[in-house]
Amino acid sequence: MISPRKKISKETALSYYRHLQLPRLIERRMLTLLRQNKISKWFSGIGQEAISVATALTVDTNDYILPMHRNLGIFTTRGVPLYTLFCQLFGRADSFTGGRDRSFHFGIPEYKIFGMISHLAATMPVADGIALAQKLKGSKQIAVSFCGDGATSEGDFHEALNLAGVWKLPVIFIIENNGYGLSTPTREQYACKHLADRAAGYGIHGLIVDGNDFFAMQDAIESARKLATDGTPVLIEAKTFRMRGHEEASGTFYVPVSEYKEWLPKDPIHRFEEWLIHVGHVSDQSELNAINVDLKKVFEHDLKRALKADYPVFDQQTELQRASLKPALEPSSEGIRHIKSREKRFVDAIYDAHKQAFEEDETLIIMGQDIAEYGGVFKVTEGFVKKFGKDRIRNTPIIESGAIGAAIGLAVEGYKPVVEIQFADFLSCGFNQIVNNLSMACYRWIPEMNVTIRAPHGGGVAAGPFHSQCPESWFMKFPGLRILVPSTVEDAQNMLYTAFFDPNPVLFFEHKKLYRSIRADVEEHCKIIDIESARIVKHGEDLTIITYGMGVYWALEAAEIFTRQNINIEIVDLRSLAPLDWDAITTSVKKTGRVLLLEEPSEVLGPMSEISAGISERAFNYLDAPIIRCSSLHTPVPFNKNLEEGYLASYRLKDKLDQLLTY
Repeated sequence: MISPRKKISKETALSYYRHLQLPRLIERRMLTLLRQNKISKWFSGIGQEAISVATALTVDTNDYILPMHRNLGIFTTRGVPLYTLFCQLFGRADSFTGGRDRSFHFGIPEYKIFGMISHLAATMPVADGIALAQKLKGSKQIAVSFCGDGATSEGDFHEALNLAGVWKLPVIFIIENNGYGLSTPTREQYACKHLADRAAGYGIHGLIVDGNDFFAMQDAIESARKLATDGTPVLIEAKTFRMRGHEEASGTFYVPVSEYKEWLPKDPIHRFEEWLIHVGHVSDQSELNAINVDLKKVFEHDLKRALKADYPVFDQQTELQRASLKPALEPSSEGIRHIKSREKRFVDAIYDAHKQAFEEDETLIIMGQDIAEYGGVFKVTEGFVKKFGKDRIRNTPIIESGAIGAAIGLAVEGYKPVVEIQFADFLSCGFNQIVNNLSMACYRWIPEMNVTIRAPHGGGVAAGPFHSQCPESWFMKFPGLRILVPSTVEDAQNMLYTAFFDPNPVLFFEHKKLYRSIRADVEEHCKIIDIESARIVKHGEDLTIITYGMGVYWALEAAEIFTRQNINIEIVDLRSLAPLDWDAITTSVKKTGRVLLLEEPSEVLGPMSEISAGISERAFNYLDAPIIRCSSLHTPVPFNKNLEEGYLASYRLKDKLDQLLTY
């Protein structure tokens, strides 16, 4: 039996009981519907209700909660409308995602709930960002993030705990340790005795609690919340047991019968009922049964209505619109001119874009490795700590995924986070957050994600295979991401400045070799510009080179050689790889009839693969020769200068142009 730390009135006790029973009764109904093939899948939280319900009842209603599969009690206790919730579970049109995502893969900002994705632990760094936002605002709110024992082996778990400890964030992490990660028992998942022991390694507070004891969970959450608001993050390991399979189809054959016999008497609702009878709040089980009959009436009408609700109807335009970028910002008025200009390098333009934007908008925050006192490896943020303070110019540990996840949390709370990836090659370490959390945000349920990720990319500087890659094409297939690559000093300044205020996630690639190798007279004042249109760098009639970034300079050099042969080459600078300016591309191709696609990445699934296919579909009848790509070799980027020179696309550009012109 369980017992509270303090005296509880009958009214309060029965209220707690109703909150505990409601998700259990709903879930039992769902299991019946599953057997009737009316829902497709169910992840059971039977036996774990005390964790969710105690948490939702104990924290403040304005505290953010980031739940997982088995936290139905979070939604019911917070009073989420049951009809819409059931529509979500049934994949109906009136659901939170309109049938676009499953079960608990959704959030509701007005209820301070941030939804999960299938990639376990991925929302834990998001909790850090939400908690940081509360700290910066000076509020007394916290974030509470859930995970299972299986997710504690994921990198995001460790990155999130580490960041929370370093930044002393008001956040609670709750591990629902139910004994199994799908079928793998905990003894095969980790070697420590208790998962909460890991807290000490991250400088945060660890608590172990009986997750099947409602009052113990309440006490733990109350204690943890006080610590969190005082600047000590907390890791709670709630010991519980999963009474059903990971999901219903997986079964429970791998669980020894002895474990069920051990845990069955510890069922949280059974224990709460025993306590209610023991203290005299109810006389016997029949009184509890009557409460449960009434509780079923609470949700049965909404459930039956949801079962009859319409399924979403596919409309291609609606789906594409939902997944597409929000409209770009309108460029600054032509009437506003800032005549004063000065010579700047590419890197100076990047610096100035930050400086002006950060002076104008206090919600801009930049995070990254070595960006504070050191100023970043390319000195883009040099001196910013003195100017804007440590709250806004934030060194992070080496945690690309954790930093991007935290940026998502900050964006949810209205900040404009910027993440500097030290070298674009390291984007691979944050890939999941970008393609599964950021890119799908608006399509699923998140209203706006103003996150800018800056990534120095490119070769030609003898930096070897892991500091020279051009990974921009990795992200082009994911809707909802804006991908920008400036080639000029002016674009570096104004495209980045515009990106900071764009309501979409932006990947901003800066070529390292351009940082200090090009200069131009540029207006002092940064401005909002068109960031979606390509630019005609040079007009011509005989052939079109379509390129971007460093490729623009290779193209200009080659065009100068061919000009001496009376061949006029048109050069199109894409500037944006997502979205692509197809009007500019096809207009130029139709004009010249010949096109060479120049890129620094290798031709296998580089950006020009997509553009080649698009030209074939849109302008095939205007071509006088095959589309030719000029790309770097399909090898890693070599370190030695001579090898790298031969690797780069520029090495074979003249030969490719000759091939195209003589066809």
